[in-house]
Amino acid sequence: MADENKKADPNAEAPAPAADPGAEEANAQLATLEGRIADLTDRLLRAHAEMDNLRKRTERDKEDTAKYAISKFAREVLAVGDNLQRATAAVPPGAADADPALKALIDGVGLTEREFLNVLERNGVRRIDPEGQPFNPHQHQAMIEIDQPDVAPGTIVQVYQPGYVLEDRVLRPAMVVVAKGGEKRGGEAAQRKASDDAA
Repeated sequence: MADENKKADPNAEAPAPAADPGAEEANAQLATLEGRIADLTDRLLRAHAEMDNLRKRTERDKEDTAKYAISKFAREVLAVGDNLQRATAAVPPGAADADPALKALIDGVGLTEREFLNVLERNGVRRIDPEGQPFNPHQHQAMIEIDQPDVAPGTIVQVYQPGYVLEDRVLRPAMVVVAKGGEKRGGEAAQRKASDDAA
């Protein structure tokens, strides 16, 4: 009868299940392994990103090397073009017409200079001859600044030495004379305004 009372008593507490020490250890190991997996996954993603960035940098460097490999050579060869230009400029006007041999020599030097420039252009090197253009400090080197009121300020009025660019990089800036301009023009404008105000 005592057994029946035990079964019938709904308020009686059920015995607590015994704690399984193996399950707690397994859960701790599982948490540790999940943490390691997350860490390794993060490292793997970072390594992939670094490799992708390295590949892109290498491609850019390879393209730049292919584009600009001749920079040093081209810079040194520019003196040849300068000397060809100086040779034709050294002949006084009209002297070539008087001497057929001198005319033939000047024509030959001119042809050589044009072919030299064509070879440079075929290899990505362009000549900068900016007379009449606005001054650009990235491509031009101002040697002198002169007053020239009939020209807009900052305009190149004379080129001492042409410059050269390789693709989009400057090999040698053009050496130029830049107009200050505007001072006399501004003075004339002020005088006109004063005379208009007086009238």
